[in-house]
Amino acid sequence: MRRRVAIIGGGPTGLYAAEILSSRGFNTTLFEATRFPGHKFLAAGAGGLNLTNSEPLESFAARYNSPSLPPGVWRNWLAKHSPDDLRRWAEELGSPTMAKRNGRVYLRERKSSRLLRAWLERLASQGVTIKTRHRLTGLCPSRPFRLEFETQPVDSADAVLMACGGGSWPQTGSDARWTGLLRPLGIPIRNFEAANCGWEIDWPDGVRSLAGQPLKNVRVTAGAHSLAGELMITGYGLEGGALYALGPILRAMDQPALTIDLKPAHPVSRLVEKMESARKNWASEAAERWRLGPAARALLESRSWQGAMDVARGAKAFHLTLRGPRPLREAISSAGGVCGTALNDRLMVNGMPGLFMAGEMIDWEAPTGGYLLQGCFTSAAIAADGVEDWISTLSGS
Repeated sequence: MRRRVAIIGGGPTGLYAAEILSSRGFNTTLFEATRFPGHKFLAAGAGGLNLTNSEPLESFAARYNSPSLPPGVWRNWLAKHSPDDLRRWAEELGSPTMAKRNGRVYLRERKSSRLLRAWLERLASQGVTIKTRHRLTGLCPSRPFRLEFETQPVDSADAVLMACGGGSWPQTGSDARWTGLLRPLGIPIRNFEAANCGWEIDWPDGVRSLAGQPLKNVRVTAGAHSLAGELMITGYGLEGGALYALGPILRAMDQPALTIDLKPAHPVSRLVEKMESARKNWASEAAERWRLGPAARALLESRSWQGAMDVARGAKAFHLTLRGPRPLREAISSAGGVCGTALNDRLMVNGMPGLFMAGEMIDWEAPTGGYLLQGCFTSAAIAADGVEDWISTLSGS
């Protein structure tokens, strides 16, 4: 009799784990709480699915922030299931990819719906049973596992792989309600926080009125960490990839703050030279002479300056105090989840043989740019390997 594996969660992590395990001969059932699987996958691909990134493995692995996981774990995992593996998988399903200059890898047709449709057809052909509207409400770590569902019959499985997502985008099913099931079992969970999200600032009216305008080609610093990128003015503060990448640093600060270099390609002395004949209206003169965009101009004009040197130094280190991050429900992703110390190197829960975790429900985070989805797929592959190895140790397998 084939061993039964239950996958809890129908996002990309759960779907990929189901594909791997069913291809290896396991009787695989996927339980999804909402009306259909892949809801968040479709939402992520609404503007063009950024599947992964083409940067070298060493620097790719360094993008992951996972303080409770062992050092070097992401490099080991990505070596076993790499971005190239993920691109080949998409192409086999009829969705070839392309890499942009910035390293981001997209589907050529920039739609996730076709890929999801082909993916679900493959799962059906491999015998995967998908049960929607099955929200897990009880988990008894016996052998076999006893699974209880809201308004649904009880089920059982020899192994359980949970891929329930993090705490952001609750409208897609990632609502973190699963934490109420795992905490009573003694599994340590770090509270979820907003990651890859906007931050709030008390803007003067002149800046707030430019919501939607970008700050292009800037260098952003938080604490000792600095990177080049782009920001976007919003009515409540700032958004943008550079800000997302600095999220872990900002959350660790007692008073989160940013310093923005509005002209990173020019030293202060060069900016002052360009202001040589200016005698007043320092901010507006600087904006014209330095060819600043509307958003950068608004920032300079929101403050008073005492001469060319003063405005040049201000443009090179424009300080902003942040009130805090936007609510978790608005974030692209979340930080927090099941602590890595609760899992072995195959993502099985310590002391609970046969129970595995994968995806964003584990305590790790990464910036946008393809790293989030790659992390979900890679962790699904690692956990699926762990399920197979563990089941092989059971008597009669």
